[in-house]
Amino acid sequence: MPNRLADAISPYLRSHAENPVDWHPWGAAAFAEARRRDVPVLVSIGYATCHWCHVMARESFSDPALAAYLNEHFVSVKVDREEHPDVDASYLAAAGAFTQNLGWPLNVFVTPAGRPFFAGTYSPPTPMPGHPAFREVLNAVTDAWTNRRDAVEDSAAGLAEALAQAAPAAVGEMPDQARLADTVARLATAEDPVYGGFGGAPKFPAAPTLGLLLDRADGRELALRTLKRMGASPLRDPVEGGFFRYAVNRDWSDPHYERMLYDNAQLLELYTRAWMLTGERWARIVAEGLVGFLGAVLQLPDGGFASAQDSESTVDGVRVEGGYYALDEDARRGQAPPALDAKVLTGWNGLAIGALALAGHAFADDAALHLARRAADRLLQAHRRADGALVRASIDGRLSAAVATLEDYGMFAGGLLELATATGEVRYAVVAGELIDRTMPGDGSTAGREPGMTFAAPEGADPVLTAQGLDLATDPSEGAYPSGLTAIASAAWRLHLLTGAGRYRDAATAGMVRLVGSGDINPLAFGAALRLVNGLTTPVEQLVVVTPDGASERPVTATAGSALLDAARRRTGVVAVVTERQGAAFAAAGFELFADRTTRDGLPTAYLCHDFVCRLPSTDAAALG
Repeated sequence: MPNRLADAISPYLRSHAENPVDWHPWGAAAFAEARRRDVPVLVSIGYATCHWCHVMARESFSDPALAAYLNEHFVSVKVDREEHPDVDASYLAAAGAFTQNLGWPLNVFVTPAGRPFFAGTYSPPTPMPGHPAFREVLNAVTDAWTNRRDAVEDSAAGLAEALAQAAPAAVGEMPDQARLADTVARLATAEDPVYGGFGGAPKFPAAPTLGLLLDRADGRELALRTLKRMGASPLRDPVEGGFFRYAVNRDWSDPHYERMLYDNAQLLELYTRAWMLTGERWARIVAEGLVGFLGAVLQLPDGGFASAQDSESTVDGVRVEGGYYALDEDARRGQAPPALDAKVLTGWNGLAIGALALAGHAFADDAALHLARRAADRLLQAHRRADGALVRASIDGRLSAAVATLEDYGMFAGGLLELATATGEVRYAVVAGELIDRTMPGDGSTAGREPGMTFAAPEGADPVLTAQGLDLATDPSEGAYPSGLTAIASAAWRLHLLTGAGRYRDAATAGMVRLVGSGDINPLAFGAALRLVNGLTTPVEQLVVVTPDGASERPVTATAGSALLDAARRRTGVVAVVTERQGAAFAAAGFELFADRTTRDGLPTAYLCHDFVCRLPSTDAAALG
């Protein structure tokens, strides 16, 4: 039996390489083999730090008898959801027709044409209440395929058609402030008044939704209560500063111990903004702990950030989940830490770059800016091809063949824009603009294009999904982090606020109308989109602080101590601190916000604007209000 996973980019796939299951990686070859043998396909999706993925690998996929059954009756495909998010999103949408308990591992049974006809998540080796044994599931699927083939094919075709028709509407209306106020009120009724967060158990950080609340005066106290309680809860590791993925219990206890880059990057942004808004010490302590976690634990030697840290490790010779985190700092030094998923994802790295840049700006922290620069420079060198296209993922310098998605373009561009305004280095903003332009048709106009289809991944959708008719034109999933459409629209809107180019604002607006412009929207499922809508429908503050030119390449944070600059660090709109030379470079590159910005009397000088309507320049911190 060939070992097709041994040389995979994905650590998740490599962890299954020695299974007796005849695994195929995602690709057209697996479906061609299924057609040749006339058998269904098991598409098994997970990720390297998923606890229940580990459990099912040990219990089922390592069982020789069960593997033999799989090899005889199925073609089995292993997919890393982080390497192929479009595959995961498409099959996750299909799985919703069969189970409400969605999660990973996700096991989807599909026809050789790729059409799903049954799905489930973790299945035990022996029956449990409400959970048949995995062998029983396989027997039932085999029986249906062998004896009721027409019904299976009809069901699969009907589901594929239903998924295609469920795409977001191309027309609608942008939610207004009244609708957003109703959304905040709905979230307030869902708040856990004792422990913070929303609903009961299990409980997730819900970072995108907290971002919406933090940006709004009517939701800010709710967001701050939750952030404060969460930061003092078992969901956060007090030694290394990182947050776990979610908690089994309402009081944030019994966490699932994997620590994801996307959670910790988004939470760093939120805790930093919480400090900017309140000045309260608890917010800064948590934010600075997150900076330390990202730098000491998740940043790899080459500068990129690992996708996650595993939930399991070996403590005193025993493989356990979470045992490492029960140890104090001294005891941890004697144990091997949980392994990293060292796969570098462009989009998730963009989230980390942006959050670290914001923290570096807010706290005058050169170390945070250095972490962000290292990651950005590494990705620009290794994850951007000669033609300007992005790479989705890499590990140890090896590039994945998976196509880059809107998530990658949007999150990376957004991070680069945040880094540019924090450091004054226009090169990051120029690249961000180029990335955003690649996702827009022609010169960025929407003429001749389907309404609302303003952005598209430049390299197209996954070719196998496209051939099967299963690719989602717009992946609306953003419960844990922004969808690709929201990420690129957010970056485009921010680019508008720096350049004044209306086509970026218009594109962002069209994207949000498509995503949340019609129907009743669950704010816990569309928090990032609604946060962007809030920004698009409220006045935006833009602040440029220009400092005198000094020693070349000096850190922007060296200017800390000026009352004006200290006040600027607490502003939460679009804020840039640049030297005169840097400001001129931004203006020359087409960033209109920086045009004609000079110092007055050799002092740091502030230009405070609202939607490009600016006050007179001032050297007085009191002028910022």
